[in-house]
Amino acid sequence: MDPYSGTLLDLGLKGMIGKGLRSHDVIESIKKNTAVYFVAVGGAAALIAKSIVSKELVAYEDLGTEAIYKLEVKDFPVIVVIDHLGNCLYD
Repeated sequence: MDPYSGTLLDLGLKGMIGKGLRSHDVIESIKKNTAVYFVAVGGAAALIAKSIVSKELVAYEDLGTEAIYKLEVKDFPVIVVIDHLGNCLYD
């Protein structure tokens, strides 16, 4: 998703959830747009799914599991890995 992240952030996306490090360009876009990048613990899909209160399809329905959804969550178990200042826990 890195090739599309900058555009999505410029269009108003404020948070992304993933599993690994993001490119330098994405980190710069996160800073520019005061967004954050969260990491979900691998293998915890069932736990994470229980935290989703509601979801709304936003774009790219044809991409199936890669479609973009707006989620409402409660007690969502993720870690902020890149904050709005570009600080990165992986560094």
